[in-house]
Formats: sequence, structure tokens, C-alpha cells
Amino acid sequence: MSGLDWPGLMRAGLCELRLRPRDFWALTPAELELMLGRDAAMPTMNRAGLEALARRFPDRMKEAGDD
Repeated sequence: MSGLDWPGLMRAGLCELRLRPRDFWALTPAELELMLGRDAAMPTMNRAGLEALARRFPDRMKEAGDD
């Protein structure tokens, strides 16, 4: 899995879109991509993808002593 191109996203958000830093950091990467007109490349999650994600990162109850 590749990471996000933070320098490129920051350049696009702060320079191209002229967002204030607080507004940039308040956006999700998906929202920023949409604002930049790049939403076609964003895959959507279907039920199978959600179930795979839930198996990979299951919810668990906090036990005594967990912080």
C-alpha cells in the first residue's frame, strides 16, 4: 500500500487552492482530492472491503490497565 503524497497535497492545497493552513488540515485527503477535481481516482469501499477492514482492525473492549 502506498502512502499519501503529503508534500504534493500540501502544495496543491496551500498554493493551488490557496487554503489557509487550518482549513487545509481540517480536510480529509478525500475532500482535498475532490476539491482538486481528482475524485475519479478515489476508489469507493463496498461491503467486502468494509468486512476485510473490520477483520484486519477488529474493535476490542478496553481492559483494566489499558490507557
